Amino acid sequence: MSNIKERLDKVRALIQEPEFLEGKGLSNEVNIRMFCYDPEYEMTVRHFVDQIATDQTLNCHLKIYNLYETFLFICEDKRIIDSIPRMEEKKGKEYLLKQMHSIATDEMFIKKMQYEPHKLGDVLMLTGVGEVFPFMRIHALLDALQPHFPDIPIIVMYPGTFDGTQVKLFDRLKPNSYYRAFNII
Repeated sequence: MSNIKERLDKVRALIQEPEFLEGKGLSNEVNIRMFCYDPEYEMTVRHFVDQIATDQTLNCHLKIYNLYETFLFICEDKRIIDSIPRMEEKKGKEYLLKQMHSIATDEMFIKKMQYEPHKLGDVLMLTGVGEVFPFMRIHALLDALQPHFPDIPIIVMYPGTFDGTQVKLFDRLKPNSYYRAFNII
């Protein structure tokens, strides 16, 4: 595997290529790409995302969503954020997880990310996948996202591996089936 900074530079170049932005070369598949990296490089990846978020020279329009921050916004909207620690203390982590899954659904995440109109040159970039675990699972969110973002590329910054059929968060957790994405760089 090449150096993480070199790989991130290639991502920066890729997201500006007309073929990528138009989804060409994918045989009519959905334009979802996974940038997998070793979790030890999380801070390097975050720094990269922070840099490109403000880069005025890019030939694309990045729409970056940190899934953990999105999760917190959902909890704030539901006015439960302050009660979460007490809920876990009183009822336990399994109860809390079940409650969070019923509140922070894939549909709620999509509602926070949805915008119109999508334009040629838009790129949806998802970060914070490891931070939001176990409250949101990327394979389920990507399945739900497809109908809402069929016309723009989606890049997932993923701390783990994707082998074309399964995602494995942190390279340690039980893999989950997902086959509609492509690895990049």
